[in-house]
Amino acid sequence: MRTLTTTQELADFCTAATNHPYVTVDTEFLRERTYYSKLCLIQLAYPSDDEDSAVLVDPLADGISLDPLYELFRNEAVVKVFHAARQDLEIFWVEAGVFPTPLFDTQVAAMVCGFGEQVGYETLVRKVCKEGIDKTSRFTDWSRRPLTDAQKTYALADVTHLRKIYEHLSAELEKTRRSHWVAEELRILTRPETYDIRPEDAWRRVKTRTNSAKFLAVVRELAQFREAYAQENNVPRSRVFKDDALIEMASTKPKSTSDLGGSRLLLREARKGVIAEGILSAVKKGVNCPPEKLPKIDTSRDKLKVNPALADLLRVLLKSKTESSGVAAKLIATSADLDQIAAGERALPAMSGWRFEVFGEDALKLCDGKIALAAKGQTVRVVSL
Repeated sequence: MRTLTTTQELADFCTAATNHPYVTVDTEFLRERTYYSKLCLIQLAYPSDDEDSAVLVDPLADGISLDPLYELFRNEAVVKVFHAARQDLEIFWVEAGVFPTPLFDTQVAAMVCGFGEQVGYETLVRKVCKEGIDKTSRFTDWSRRPLTDAQKTYALADVTHLRKIYEHLSAELEKTRRSHWVAEELRILTRPETYDIRPEDAWRRVKTRTNSAKFLAVVRELAQFREAYAQENNVPRSRVFKDDALIEMASTKPKSTSDLGGSRLLLREARKGVIAEGILSAVKKGVNCPPEKLPKIDTSRDKLKVNPALADLLRVLLKSKTESSGVAAKLIATSADLDQIAAGERALPAMSGWRFEVFGEDALKLCDGKIALAAKGQTVRVVSL
């Protein structure tokens, strides 16, 4: 098991990788104590029986530059293969402003190829490679050095088995002519806005029990302060203050540090210093928010006039289509999407691209009374009217 610790070693491997059609990639990182992921290990492999075709890269090694890897990522002649790529891509985008292209995500491909929703890597190894994975090193602190042989073996398995999985799935996609389906799904993963977390929008992720605009104005300011502070200091947002404390402060609207001292949920460290000042300033700003700048709540879904019987029929149609196509239902449409279609909405992902081919077209016909559903034994079939 080779571990690359110098820029030259990495450059040599990446040069060798350019002679192959694809390279498999995985990372190990820590995020428990930071806002941004701390990259601790990179695993790479290209298709070959040579033992040097799979390596570990130590990004924590003194003096190492990952530029050769980023150059490989930009090489359009080599497919970069990941499993559940989103977190890996976020790391490389934040670190270097680069996305691996062309990209292939075996988790997305597996959903298209009939392996179910969000299938795990271990499941694919078992089903495709007919092997198991030793999970004893799963909860490793990957920042600690030296790594043990067991840890290295575990990490390397994440890219060695991935070669066979990629070849199996890509062949299946070619056979079923669904490669463009996966490409369509992966476009969102290589958009910068996917990973651009704007502090001013952070309040939308906070779950509250009220839609009061004045209350949400305070929530918005508190969430914005927390997000900006977490980003600037590279600490988890929960280390600043948690959502339950945020809701408490939006309700009690503290005006002084003594008020903060009476909080049940606020961390002790947040009751003084810069965080306390930020909280009080955010609360004051939210309370004094002008009416024209209060948060606007999207209530359009609440006003939808859903035909419940039609929504149920759409669910039956979706189940029928997923069984016949072998595509995970969640990838085609959510339950909320079906309700919206039943209410007359059409500007939805299910109504465009490959989803329209598989489901959307017949969903429209069902809504328009042009087709019906008939049960025959264990199957449901579409009947033209």
